Amino acid sequence: VQLQASGGGLVQPGGSLRLSCAASGSTLGINAIEWYRRFPGKQRDFVAGISSGISTKYADSVKARFTISRDDDKNTVYLQMNSLKPEDTAVYYCNAKVSDGLRVFDYWGQGTQVTVSS
Repeated sequence: VQLQASGGGLVQPGGSLRLSCAASGSTLGINAIEWYRRFPGKQRDFVAGISSGISTKYADSVKARFTISRDDDKNTVYLQMNSLKPEDTAVYYCNAKVSDGLRVFDYWGQGTQVTVSS
């Protein structure tokens, strides 16, 4: 499985961005796709996730501001980020949980920088 993240950039506080995570390769085994972010000098933190069903989950810090969705025809997961704050500035990564029926493996895309600043 290969993941291609895109959509980051510079936005003013209160603005919006939409991140995309396009999956390719053996996508049938994907159980869920999640977004994480890493602040400078810190480990990656969970942001949002969507399962192969319809369930979604969010970190408390982004609930009501971020929405995760997917387009199965395009094998792409989106993270719509509204009401962005300077503290949302980070490198955002998408992650796929892929099962072979026995184990679950993690696949990561490259990061995309989100900078919220006036």
